[in-house]
Amino acid sequence: MSFLIVRTDIRAAADIDLAAAWAGGGLLRDETTAPEPRRQIVHAEDREAALLLARALSSVGAVRSGRQRVKVLPLAGPAPTWQERRPATDT
Repeated sequence: MSFLIVRTDIRAAADIDLAAAWAGGGLLRDETTAPEPRRQIVHAEDREAALLLARALSSVGAVRSGRQRVKVLPLAGPAPTWQERRPATDT
């Protein structure tokens, strides 16, 4: 399975918007319609590499201070198991 590691800016929300979303049970932010601005995008082929890259990006000062965040997003379904990958034999 491959992964996308994204470093984004965190959008500030006004107190009134927070209160309205909390009271109405709605979402404050909807990433599918209005994603956060992206700063950096990296691709990884496996989970271990993705987490290693995410840890590295998390050491950036803006992430550590809370102005940006790091997201690890899977790009495909689960990787096939060993039995699914081996070729079939006709014996």
